[in-house]
Amino acid sequence: MDIFTVRDLRERTGELIRDAEAGKLSVVTKHGQPVFVAVPFDEVLVREGVAVALAVKLFDEEVLTLRQAAKVAGMTLAQFMEECSAREVPVVRYGPEELEQEVKVFDELHRR
Repeated sequence: MDIFTVRDLRERTGELIRDAEAGKLSVVTKHGQPVFVAVPFDEVLVREGVAVALAVKLFDEEVLTLRQAAKVAGMTLAQFMEECSAREVPVVRYGPEELEQEVKVFDELHRR
């Protein structure tokens, strides 16, 4: 395991990447305190659920669509939606205008 400072990242990025490719774990520190861990992305991590956690995070931050995130997680769309629900991450997201329109449609259907 190697330790890198935040400042090292500018000058030693290649080394950090080479370490990850070689299967080495690295810790990045700021003012002597750990900030994050660089972990090699391999089949063991995938089996342990890192791919699912990453997919949920990227979906929640709206970097990936629901379908893209399910693919990253290695799940069906239904399975991924259940996973999001279990983690309290909403899978349906309406903007204010969309929500208003949905409420209007619901009200119209309810009046019939």
